[in-house]
Amino acid sequence: MDRRATLTRLFGLTAAEPVAAEAAMPAMAPVLLGLEPYQGPWNFEQASHILRRCTFGPTREMILEAVELGFDGTVAKLFEDLPAPAPPVNHTSDEDANVPLGETWIDAPYSVTANLRAYRNQSLRAWTLKLMLEEGISLREKMTLFWHNHFAVSNVNDPKFLYRHVELLRNFAWGNFRELMKEITVDPTMLRFLNGNQNTRTAPNENYARELMELYTLGKGDLAGPGDYTTFTEDDVIQMAKVLTGWRDRGFNTVNPDVNVESFFTLNRHDTGSKQLSHRFNNEVITNLGDQEYAHLIDVIFKREDVALFISRKLYRWFVYYPVNEEVETNVIRPMAQILIDNDYEIRPALEALLRSAHFFDILNWGPMIKNPLDFIVSTIKTTQIPLPDDELLRYRVLYRVFLFTSLMEMEYYNPPNVAGWKAYYQEPLFYRTWINATTLQARMGYSNILTTAGYNFFGFRLRLRPLDLIATIGNPMDPNTVITEFAKLLFPMPITDSQVVALKELLLPGLPDYEWALEFGEYLGNPDDVTLANAVDAKLRALLTAMISMPEFYLS
Repeated sequence: MDRRATLTRLFGLTAAEPVAAEAAMPAMAPVLLGLEPYQGPWNFEQASHILRRCTFGPTREMILEAVELGFDGTVAKLFEDLPAPAPPVNHTSDEDANVPLGETWIDAPYSVTANLRAYRNQSLRAWTLKLMLEEGISLREKMTLFWHNHFAVSNVNDPKFLYRHVELLRNFAWGNFRELMKEITVDPTMLRFLNGNQNTRTAPNENYARELMELYTLGKGDLAGPGDYTTFTEDDVIQMAKVLTGWRDRGFNTVNPDVNVESFFTLNRHDTGSKQLSHRFNNEVITNLGDQEYAHLIDVIFKREDVALFISRKLYRWFVYYPVNEEVETNVIRPMAQILIDNDYEIRPALEALLRSAHFFDILNWGPMIKNPLDFIVSTIKTTQIPLPDDELLRYRVLYRVFLFTSLMEMEYYNPPNVAGWKAYYQEPLFYRTWINATTLQARMGYSNILTTAGYNFFGFRLRLRPLDLIATIGNPMDPNTVITEFAKLLFPMPITDSQVVALKELLLPGLPDYEWALEFGEYLGNPDDVTLANAVDAKLRALLTAMISMPEFYLS
């Protein structure tokens, strides 16, 4: 069975529509969809696909807005520069003498008498979920998480440090990768995470130097000889560690209002000797450049084409799919890498080319990605338009309780499991399938089932699906078939089968003809204040949506 042909028929396309260039190919040539621009139709399905991959779950309004904007307009809006988000606030603590309720704590000192880190950590995490839920048509939050996974900082227990770190990632969301690497290298949070603040001329610490090459820029290639990983050598780790000596941080958990969170350079801790790199870097010698030596080192590393290839593969796995076979390497990764190099390592041109490509819109790339836990948690609320409290401080408290589910599903923001990030994006052969195991599946099912049925009572606020609000967004709610297919288009990346529609319809009309739904829903529309009628319709819609959100299709993107 030809899956591409079958799926294109389901979407009302023809196999030739996605790429106009295919018409010029020999009749028997294989379809090699690459980075050439997508030239197919633009409708609800295509808009849904790109928004599912670039945001944490689109609402129906977002998808319709994207359809109206058109393909070019939607991509432009995804990359639109936005003002920095308002910082997190004191949402609950009466013990913080320096920060009244509703004011931000990001520059306020800690206290010798109260543990202020606890509420500030909660505030930071609630604020992070809040930004995902309120993102609109923007790529910024998805890219912020991409970089968080890339650098995988954890175990730095000072929310003031973490706030500045994540804002750095957000500011460089699709900016210059080389400049981001320079900033990250002397970022106070990174200095603490990989012991860069302990790296001195008398006791070089190699942690960051190793990850700088292996995880952040070049990747670890095949072993070519003793201590030679094709992309770098053990001697390079030693020499680069010396280059990076002398940097420290201050402000960690400080109670002094005059001490800011920052990094600084100390010359007497820096190795001022010459450092010679290996043949992997053309035997380059780095002489003493003081507080600019680290930046020169980054420039040296970025002379290597491997950097562009490495980050292109990571972007591909984040936005498209995990297999990077020879065809993908030739037709997608290498062209992306060349765009990066041609644009001085600006991320946007290469990423935009990927998101505009025929390959990205290839029907085979719709739906094979298992949603990561943050996608699942946020989209369950956002796509179904479950309302949050109007009161901002209560919203923080509720969202922190929601945030706790990320740990149960094994993707806790600000706490990646190791220095390489979450396994779903690098560990063969499972990749995304890592997200689903006996523990996390139960957590997902329990979370979504309670949201769609009884709801969660958090601090007197009921976080619960409101089916009558959601069906009001559908154009023809009187037709049960339309209700099901429109919900399916919103919730699932792929069409459902006729047999699935029939089975789901039984939840709306158990053994009854279609017109019975039109009669029942029509009565409700005529008397929306009648509690009995509203509850009856609500119960049937709730059963339908609970079943749909429990289906495997909802777990896919």
